[in-house]
Amino acid sequence: MLELRVPGDKSIAHRHLIGSGLARGRSMLRGLPPSADVMATLRALRELGLEAIGGAPGPVEVKGPASWNDAPAPIHCANSGTTARLLAGLLAGLGRSAELDGDESLRRRPMDRVVYPLQAMGARLRYVGSRGRLPILVEPRASGSLRSLRYRPRVSSAQVKSALLLAAVTSRTELEIRDRGEPRDHTERLLKHMGAPLSFSTGPEGQWMHFDPSGWDGKLRPLDTLVPGDVSSAAFLIAGAVLGGHSVRIRNVGLNPTRTGFLEILNAMGASVGSVATGEAAGEPVGDVEALPGTLGPFRFDGTVVPRLIDEIPILAVLAARAEGTSEIRGAGELRHKESDRLALLAANLGALGVECEELEDGLRIRGTRAVLRGGVRTGGDHRLAMAFGVLSRLPGCRVGIDAPECVAVSFPGFWEALDRVLPKES
Repeated sequence: MLELRVPGDKSIAHRHLIGSGLARGRSMLRGLPPSADVMATLRALRELGLEAIGGAPGPVEVKGPASWNDAPAPIHCANSGTTARLLAGLLAGLGRSAELDGDESLRRRPMDRVVYPLQAMGARLRYVGSRGRLPILVEPRASGSLRSLRYRPRVSSAQVKSALLLAAVTSRTELEIRDRGEPRDHTERLLKHMGAPLSFSTGPEGQWMHFDPSGWDGKLRPLDTLVPGDVSSAAFLIAGAVLGGHSVRIRNVGLNPTRTGFLEILNAMGASVGSVATGEAAGEPVGDVEALPGTLGPFRFDGTVVPRLIDEIPILAVLAARAEGTSEIRGAGELRHKESDRLALLAANLGALGVECEELEDGLRIRGTRAVLRGGVRTGGDHRLAMAFGVLSRLPGCRVGIDAPECVAVSFPGFWEALDRVLPKES
């Protein structure tokens, strides 16, 4: 059985960097992924006063400032929506001033979903250019603290929930969120681990979270932890192994239940996928994932599970293209607002390769085929699409050209070398 490791989870890494900046004392972070997104967050925090010694993937010693800075120049969040939205919440809670901007792709992504609830808390945010899009200027409050908020989001978003929670914790303002979905809960787990008075749960009606600062001294404990491997990055290698007829074990990955929907779908398709918990890292369950190949059948899922596998839908579409039967993805309209319109590009690219794929308003309908697939793929600079079609390109007989293979560095530098171990290029 092939054994592999993947870079640290970038969703967790963003939050560990921010949490370390808010802690009283020095934190030690190991296993930060050297991905472009995480480096954008680290650069931004340094501009606001964070001290960080070392570099990813080696140990990084982090100390937050006694007093956070205003940013005299715009903070460039590159292609990272997590950086932009979480920093909006952090700055709002701290009462500091900064302009948040990003690259052309990030400027197209919606920001109202985080701006409106922060404004409802009393934060001062305004658009510098196009309404609803970056750049955004966060300004200090004229007086007083933020207002308490009870919030029911229309669209489940871990980034929005995290932004509101960071605003609440840094301003010590009560916050309650009731979400009908199950978005990632990394921020809640981390801040509770660090000592914030936070309660949260998941049940049949979705997620509930409550932050009550009454009686809390505002102190957060520093971190000394290893960022677990990114289960989203692991998904592409697992899929490659299963499609290639190989067994694989991925060591030390995060097994947060809000992130393991892909493993459940792959099991339901006919592969044999299991996980073994080995411990915990700053509130996050960690363990090994093992996958054995099998004859793949179709799948169907809707919006109830989408938040738990949103980043894995591109590779699930590739799996569907090689499975027996017709698979259907519904409730995934949020994919139209990622680094690209992933639904449109998945449909167009699969069709161009010879796969029967129908683009739906909120998903895809894909009929699997065993035919040889050949053609070029347009990624729109989207790292998840490049990795998904990269897996397809390595299957026997398939000839798939990727227009921007370098964009995988956004989340998984070294992806192509890792894929070589799972599915070597045909000579």
